Amino acid sequence: MAALSVIPEQKKVTISSKRQFTIPQKFYTELGFGREAVCTLGEGMLIIEPARSENGGEFAEQILADLIAEGYSGQELLSEFKARQSKIRPAVEKMLKAAKDAVNGVGKYYTYDDIFGETN
Repeated sequence: MAALSVIPEQKKVTISSKRQFTIPQKFYTELGFGREAVCTLGEGMLIIEPARSENGGEFAEQILADLIAEGYSGQELLSEFKARQSKIRPAVEKMLKAAKDAVNGVGKYYTYDDIFGETN
């Protein structure tokens, strides 16, 4: 029995005089595009992929492990993973702001002794 080949979904787009085009909304959403894309040229093709941020990548395995433990799978797993991963950068930025505030003597901060007790 011959294997069925899957034909990828295609959409024709118009390229402007400034070499610009719009990524179809369905593709943009499904692939998780943000403000940047990576273009790769090879074998007569231009491949455009969402740029993957280095921020938060170290948490990916933990997020996935938690989601699987919570019973997520399939498309629901992918959707929830994207939602949770998108919260990492704002959380890190908030922590960095709090650290800068502490360095500048603004806001609440803790000393080494506050956290670990007095040293002998």
